[in-house]
Amino acid sequence: MQPFVKERGIVATLDRANVDTDQIIPKQFLKSIRRTGFGEALFIDWKRRPDGTPDPDFALNQPRFKDARILVARNNFGCGSSREHAVWAVVQAGFRTVIAPRKTTANGEVPAFADIFANNCVKNGLLTIELTEREVDQLFAVVAATPGLEATVDLAAQTITLHAATPVVIRFEIDPVRKDHLLRGLDDIAMTLDYEPQISAFEKTHDAQMPR
Repeated sequence: MQPFVKERGIVATLDRANVDTDQIIPKQFLKSIRRTGFGEALFIDWKRRPDGTPDPDFALNQPRFKDARILVARNNFGCGSSREHAVWAVVQAGFRTVIAPRKTTANGEVPAFADIFANNCVKNGLLTIELTEREVDQLFAVVAATPGLEATVDLAAQTITLHAATPVVIRFEIDPVRKDHLLRGLDDIAMTLDYEPQISAFEKTHDAQMPR
């Protein structure tokens, strides 16, 4: 898995809440047993008309967002089914970071990301950043005012720097375990191999005929 240390790229905004995994990657694309080729299908029901032509009204079809590396959306991104294909599609479309806000309502907190989606992200080198609603509103405003806006996401420093006429720096929090795995590029297998010396030592003393 590619480590995530510091990434700079264009910021794209998707002003939608509750973006579910069936919209991220529709069910008909789950038939593939390969882990490649999903990028073109990202948001395909939104970005394409029924005749297959691009829908100019879909935000991510705007030329200003071409080759974007950072996606900013609203709360509860990645809700719905647990399909890991959704994360593959986001990554293979070129994104390295997704930013969303946690929302407070009269009925309680609405998360920035669905738990399973966020867990799948860290296994695939995709950084999810949770900010406040005010901070995400600020991101939307700066992107709207600055066509082609680029930002630098520094995971080690836990900062987002918007390269606008007047630079804006936003600090974010992240679970230290997730941060470590992303910085070192560790997926589940690599995390296990971190303990290879202990595993080998155990295997040398373990009787395979007598499981314990």
